[in-house]
Amino acid sequence: MLDPTTGPESARGTGPLDLLPIPLRLDRSAPTPLHRQLAEQVRAAALSGALAPNAPLPGSRTLAAALGVTRGVVTLALEELVADGTLETRVGRGTWVARGAAVATREETVHLPAWLTLPGPAPIDGPTSVPGIHFRPGVAGTRVLDGKAWRAAWARAARTVPGQEATGGDYGDPAGEPEFRAALAAFVGRARGLRTDAGRVVVTPGSLGALGLIARLLPPGSPVLVENPGYRAARQVLLDAGHEPVPVRVDGDGLVTGGLPPARLAVVTPSHQYPLGVRMSLPRRLALLRWAQTHDALIVEDDYDGEFRYGAPPLPPLASLEGAGERVLYLGTLSKLLTPAVRTGFVVAPPALVPALTRARALGDGGHDRMTQAALTFLLTGGHLDRHVRRARRWHGEQQAALARTLAPLAPGSRLGGIEAGLHACLHLPPQLPAGEVAAELARRGVFVSAAEVYTFGGEPPNALILGYGGLTVAEVERGAREIVRVVRGAVLSPGGSRAPAG
Repeated sequence: MLDPTTGPESARGTGPLDLLPIPLRLDRSAPTPLHRQLAEQVRAAALSGALAPNAPLPGSRTLAAALGVTRGVVTLALEELVADGTLETRVGRGTWVARGAAVATREETVHLPAWLTLPGPAPIDGPTSVPGIHFRPGVAGTRVLDGKAWRAAWARAARTVPGQEATGGDYGDPAGEPEFRAALAAFVGRARGLRTDAGRVVVTPGSLGALGLIARLLPPGSPVLVENPGYRAARQVLLDAGHEPVPVRVDGDGLVTGGLPPARLAVVTPSHQYPLGVRMSLPRRLALLRWAQTHDALIVEDDYDGEFRYGAPPLPPLASLEGAGERVLYLGTLSKLLTPAVRTGFVVAPPALVPALTRARALGDGGHDRMTQAALTFLLTGGHLDRHVRRARRWHGEQQAALARTLAPLAPGSRLGGIEAGLHACLHLPPQLPAGEVAAELARRGVFVSAAEVYTFGGEPPNALILGYGGLTVAEVERGAREIVRVVRGAVLSPGGSRAPAG
C-alpha cells in the first residue's frame, strides 16, 4: 500500500489490499520512479508465486485510484511487465500473470521447537492413482445410491436453513440435532435390533472420531485391549491419546477371551472382525461382558459393516445383551452405508457417559454440521436409507458370491474366511506361500491386496491376504480373483529372478 508518510492517501473505497493479495508500497521520496517501484514489486510477487499464474490484475484506472497515483504510472509499470513476460494481456479480458512467471524457489529451512516430535503418517490406506484392481478393505461402493432421493435430501436441507430461528445463527447441539439422533436410534433398532433412544446417541465424524471422544474419558496411560490382528488406525488413536494398547489374539471365534488381563477398555469388531472377517461367537461375547464387569471396564463395539450379511444368521450386538447397558459403547457409521463423503457416524452410549462425550465433541470441533444432519434425517425418516441398505446388500452379495466362486479352485490348500458378512474377506494361504510375496507378485500384475501381517501388532501374523471388494464391480472382482488364482497356483519368477510363491 502507499506509505501515508511519504505520499497521498489512498483513494476512498477500494484499497490495494482488496485488489491484490500482496502489499504495495510506493515511496515518493525514493530516487526510483514510482512506475519502476510498482513494476519491481509486482514482478517479485509473480516470480515468488505470491501472485499466482493466471491471476488477473485490476484495471489501470482502478489500481491507480487505489494507490493514489496517476493512471500513467500504472500504465508504464504494466507495459514494462508485459514486455519482460511477467504479465500477459488478453483481448477483452485485461491483464494476467503469465503462466510461466513463477520460478522454483529453494526450500527454506524451518526451525521447529526442539521439544516437538512430529508423528509419522497416519496408518490409513488412502486413495491411490495407481491403475489396477485395488482390493481395499473398509471401502463401500456408491453405485446403488438413489440419486433422486440423494438430491431431494440436500435440496430439502438447503431450503430449511438450520438455526434460522436463533438470532445470529446457531451451531446446534454438539451431540447432534434431536431429530437426527432420534432417527439414528430408530434405525439401529430396525437394522440391528438394538433398542435405544435419542438421549443415548452422540453424532460423530465416524468411528475413529467416536473412539477419539471415548479415549478422552480414560485416565492417562490406560491399558486398552485391542484385537490382534486388528484395526491399525484405531490402535493409533489410542496411542496418540496417551494410552497403552494391549494386543489380544483373534481366532475363528473372534477375540480370545480366556485369561484376559485387566484393562480400562476393550475395543472389538464382533460382527465382522477387522481384518480377518470372523464373527465373535455368542459365548465369547458373554465372556467379554463378564470380563468388563469383573474388572470395572468398558467395551467399544465397532459395528462398522454389521448391516451386510449374506445368508448367515445375525448375531445380537454386544450392546443388546443383558448386562451391556452400562458397559458397552456401540459405534455405527453412515459412511459405509451411503458414501464416505458424508463423514458421519454415531455412538450409542450409556446415559451417564453422554454428557462427557458431548463435552468432548463440543471442545473438539463444536459438533457436526447441521446441513448434513438435515439431509441424512430426510433419508432416514423417509425410508430411503432402509431401501438403500437392501439394494446395497444385494449388490455386495453379488460381489461376495463372485469372489467365493472365482477363488473356489484354490481349495482346500487355501481357505477363504470372513465371507459370510461385511465388505472384505480373508484368503488363508498354505505355509509354503508367504502372503507378503504373493501380494508383491500380484502388485506387479496390477492387482493390489494387503497381507495380514500389516495389521498384526505382535506375535506370528496369519499367513493370509485381505481382500476388500466393496468398492469394486463384479467384473473387477472376478478379474482380480482370477489373477490371484494364477499367482497362487502357478510357479512365477519375479523380475529379480527370485522365486515367487507357487501352488
